Amino acid sequence: MHPFTIPEAVAARVAARCGTPHPFARLDPRRTALVVIDMQNGFMRADLAHALCPMAEHVVPAINRLAGALRQAGGAIYWIQNTFDARCETEWSVMQEMATPEARARRAASMSEGMPGHALWPALDVQGGDEVVRKYRYSAFIQGGSDLPERLRARGLDTVLIAGTVTNCCCESSARDAMMLNFRTVMVSDGCAAVTDAEHGASLIGFYLQFGDVLTADECIAGLATEERDAA
Repeated sequence: MHPFTIPEAVAARVAARCGTPHPFARLDPRRTALVVIDMQNGFMRADLAHALCPMAEHVVPAINRLAGALRQAGGAIYWIQNTFDARCETEWSVMQEMATPEARARRAASMSEGMPGHALWPALDVQGGDEVVRKYRYSAFIQGGSDLPERLRARGLDTVLIAGTVTNCCCESSARDAMMLNFRTVMVSDGCAAVTDAEHGASLIGFYLQFGDVLTADECIAGLATEERDAA
């Protein structure tokens, strides 16, 4: 996947609305969580995947770099696992109706707890102080999706950095819902992966125009450092 650059005309529209092209360029690490969506074998290992995203492996270094910097600065890391269980058949039956029986069976086999596909990608830098959250919808923030919003608020976290896969489905769904639940929300452009550059870019632009900010991992890290310097 090629590096994403925000088109100048799009940045100008955001600046006109927000007063700056990057409203969340400065990040308070004590109030910030990195939320890593669905970086699991079931999306990343060809022999296990029910919905393979070959580009996801390539964003792992950026995710690990950002996780390490945020951890060191006092922020929080949440690893989100897409999960299938029996409730998906009834409580989210519309999604089941939109897939063939073969596709439904592959998803159940891949994303059920305890299955190899459900496990996080082994190259991710998951540490003991991080949290792992099960997710039962595309969005981690929608009602019925997970208990992530409650976990974040219990720790006084009001800013989320969204990374993971795929950009234009579970990442974007989570990011939009996070903003509408009153979290400051950033999509990490080189920490999210989609199947194609076109899908990746369209998703980031659509989110950036109205819902939040789009920054690279290094821009997020620089924003954390800015807050640390101010505090000193």
